[in-house]
Order: sequence, then C-alpha cells, then structure tokens
Amino acid sequence: MPRRPLSSRLASPRAWVDPESLPDYKDPASIAGNAPRRVKQLILNTLGAYGIGSPRCFAHTVGRRIRIAEVNYRTDGPTTTAVVVADVQACQEMLNGAGTVHGGCLCYLVDNCASFPLIALGLIKNINGVGVTQAMTVSFHAPASIDTCMRITSTSVTLGSRIMTSRCEVSDKDTGQMIASALLSKMQPTAPPARL
Repeated sequence: MPRRPLSSRLASPRAWVDPESLPDYKDPASIAGNAPRRVKQLILNTLGAYGIGSPRCFAHTVGRRIRIAEVNYRTDGPTTTAVVVADVQACQEMLNGAGTVHGGCLCYLVDNCASFPLIALGLIKNINGVGVTQAMTVSFHAPASIDTCMRITSTSVTLGSRIMTSRCEVSDKDTGQMIASALLSKMQPTAPPARL
C-alpha cells in the first residue's frame, strides 16, 4: 500500500503549520513580558488552531483552559532564549479516578505549552518553530488536585531548521511545589520523496 503524503489542513506552502496564516485566537493584551505583541498573538493563534482546534477535537475543553501569562526573550551573548509562562486551573475533565490530574492530561498540556517558546524563538529567528512532537520525556513529581492552578514554565533549549527542543516545569502556582518536569523534542516534517 503506498504511503500517503504528509499533510496538515493548517499547512501553507512555507510550513507544516504557519503561525502567520492562522486566524486570531483571543487578545494578547493581558500577556506580560518583553516579546512583541505580534509574537504573543501568533502564539495564541497557534494554540487556538493547532493545539486546541474545534470543539470536537481531542481535549478541547482542557486546552481552552490554558492562559498564557508571560512571553519573554533573554539574550546572553550569541544565545537568545524564549521563556513562556502559562497558567491552567485544574477542572473535572482533567481528573483521573483518584481525583487528581491525569498524567495523560499533563502530557497534553506539556506538549502544547513547551511548544510556545519554540514558536516565539522561531518568529524572531525567521525559522518555523511549530513542527510536530518527536519525543517527550515527562517526570511526575507530585499529584495535582482540582483546586490546583498549575503554573507551566517552558524554556527553549535549541532551535534548528529541522530539530528543536524545549524544557518545561509544571508547578503549583500557589505553593511552588513541582508537579511535573519535561523535555520536548520537535521536528519539521517533510513530505516523502516523489517516486518515479
């Protein structure tokens, strides 16, 4: 059976998912940080169209609870790093049978939130930072109950034209207790070579 070419309904001739081509999702006015408003808007647009999608998409109600609080850039010599902070209030749809946030739900949140600094850094380096998740390593440190507001801090590690990596920490916003930590690797997908 022949392989179907890799495609995305959000693809443009330029990229797998092009933040510049996505519809506006929410207003970035409440997002703090030194990143330009345009970068904040394009991160929100990518979250809305790619990370959350329509109401029929996987984990839509969970994704809609992500609130981006800050988008910052830091430059140290030749290295620029993007840091994005998001808050997510736990809700019933996130809980497992024991009444704590399900590990799979945390992975979904990490997958989305750890992508944000890659998108931000890509925008200033003119490299598409969206990509698709290649690998994710998550360590779970403590449970989160329905009363927990999770603070998710994600930092870019590397950003190349094909491979990109970020790290992510999920903590209790009120107490600072670490809930989970993760390392996310993403890649730019390419279409398979044409067969003659």
